[in-house]
Amino acid sequence: LYDHQISTLAFFVKTNRPQRRQARERRDYLYRRALTLRDAEIAEKRAKLKSSLASGKPLDPSIANDKSLRADFRYDESRPDRSTQEELEMDDEYSHLSGVVDPRILVTTSRDPSSRLGTFAKEIRLLLPTAVRLNRGNLILNNLVGSAKGSGLSDMILVHEHRGTPTAMTISHFPHGPTASFSLHNVVLRADIPNAERGTVSESYPHLIFEGFTTPLGRRVVKILQHLFPPREPSAKLGSRVVTFKNIDDSIEVRHHVFVKTGYQSVELAEVGPRMTMRLFEIRAGTLENKDGDVEWHMNQYTRTARKKDYL
Repeated sequence: LYDHQISTLAFFVKTNRPQRRQARERRDYLYRRALTLRDAEIAEKRAKLKSSLASGKPLDPSIANDKSLRADFRYDESRPDRSTQEELEMDDEYSHLSGVVDPRILVTTSRDPSSRLGTFAKEIRLLLPTAVRLNRGNLILNNLVGSAKGSGLSDMILVHEHRGTPTAMTISHFPHGPTASFSLHNVVLRADIPNAERGTVSESYPHLIFEGFTTPLGRRVVKILQHLFPPREPSAKLGSRVVTFKNIDDSIEVRHHVFVKTGYQSVELAEVGPRMTMRLFEIRAGTLENKDGDVEWHMNQYTRTARKKDYL
């Protein structure tokens, strides 16, 4: 009985090591993020203080009475402008290996998918040159995410359906998030696109076009989407395909084209699909299985009825 207890304890310790390591890494990441947010807040207050001193306008008491902002203020004049995008970057989820290592993405579906959802997942996999597709089977979400993290994958894309129609896509970045959820509309598969270019889909690294993303939330979405694709080498040739994400009134139109040579020195764009419209409804900290992560932004009833404001 004693030997059995020892072996059970050893098995428990062995199986819980990855969970403890992931929890420790998560705590370290949250601590670094809190420091970055604090520095960004202090930089914003100091910028307001500097502007007020230059213009002579009254300052908010919460800033004017903060003695820590006046400490070493003279020496801050020689520091670089901390209001730039690089200095105020609040999330470092993608900065560690961005542009150094190609992303490794897992594409899968909800359980018991229809044939149409399976085909859609295959086409999403072909859209992303470094992705792999997994037939989920009966795997529960926690085990699926744990296996993906243990395999060193960088992202996971989970697609959902309603009565055979793809309706949602969730993109989760490993190991600490964020997780972005989109609703899908007007999904058209390759076989359903009229006059689409047939044949084997090129898996070359595509050119990326992002248009119409002007707000901080829009730039956040761009970062999530662009890091699903490996970066192209500056010295690389023209390439053979282009993927476009165009924001029109907070609806992201996604198109996939290839270059078709029509003459000795002329080419045309031919659509190969899939074609879809994505609409963001939530960005949450943490990974897919973490339902308690902080919500960065989400769609609500007031957001849906505020027709005059563009969030992306």
